[in-house]
Parts: sequence; C-alpha cells; structure tokens
Amino acid sequence: MILVSKSPRRQEILSKAGYSFTVIPADIDESFPEHMIPEDIPVFLAEKKVLSLAEKHENEILIAADTIVVMDKQVINKPADAKEAFEMLSLLSGKTHQVISGVCVAKGEDTVSFSDQSLVTFRDLTEDEILYYIEKYEPYDKAGAYGVQEFIGMVGIEKIEGSFFNVMGLPIHKLYKALEMMR
Repeated sequence: MILVSKSPRRQEILSKAGYSFTVIPADIDESFPEHMIPEDIPVFLAEKKVLSLAEKHENEILIAADTIVVMDKQVINKPADAKEAFEMLSLLSGKTHQVISGVCVAKGEDTVSFSDQSLVTFRDLTEDEILYYIEKYEPYDKAGAYGVQEFIGMVGIEKIEGSFFNVMGLPIHKLYKALEMMR
C-alpha cells in the first residue's frame, strides 16, 4: 500500500488504524478548474495525485487525499506566511466553516473516490491566541491555517459536526470501507 501524501497527519491516522504503507508524495500542480464547485475540488485533487503514480505502481493500492476549508463558498487554502495565517484564523474566529476531504483509492483499473464533510465551529479567538498559535505551531501546511489536534483546535473549536479525522485530513471511517472493497 502506498500513501500518496507527505502529510504527517494522514500518515499518523493510517498508521494508528493499523495499516502498513510506504509514503510516496505526488509532485503535481494542485490547480483546479475555476468553475469547479468547492465540494468537488478535494476529490479532483486526490484523483490527480493517484494518477501521477498509477502507471508505475499498478499492482499496489494507492491512497491519496486532499482537504480544503470552505467559508461562505470561498475556498481557504494553506497560508503562505504568518500574515495570511493570521487573516485566515481571524476569518474563521467565531464562525462555522466546512472542512471537505476527498480521497481516491486505486489498484490497477479499480478506483474508488469519495469525499466527507464536517462542520467546524470556532469560538471567538483572541488576537493573542492566534499569534501564539502561529508562533509555536506550523499553520503553513494546513488548509485554513489550523490543525484540529493542535492548540488552536483544542482551545478554540466549540463544536464539530461530522468526523474529527476528516477535519484532521483523512476520513478513516470511509477509507476503511473503501479498502475493504479493494481486497
């Protein structure tokens, strides 16, 4: 099994679920068509990642995922710098947003793609909390500039509707079912 992702969070989830795998990150252009609705973007990107390795690894199970944050129909990607991370977290503060993860699982000609959605509600975050998080943690490789399992998620999230692991980046409950179908 190959995890087509360099995300330490996805590696942690898959490992803790008892799977053995090799990590081979995809080197792809993560752009998507402008007209694409947010709900379709993560699956599109996950499929793109799998396709980049499918020919070379056709006898192995490939797993790829992508996660986006959506606020008021606007996709919030990964922040480029501390200023952008601060703006993103300030935007999410005191509001509810969507987290959508798309997953593609493939082995040879067999491919299963799916997505999962969760609603995340942040309480009002203080400027000091946001600045502390940006200084002490790594918001730059995370959609929406936060990790649910880190400080800002622990103290700032009031409610999650849906899967915690989806918010972390890999809806393992759905992936488990897809992998069972591949056996």
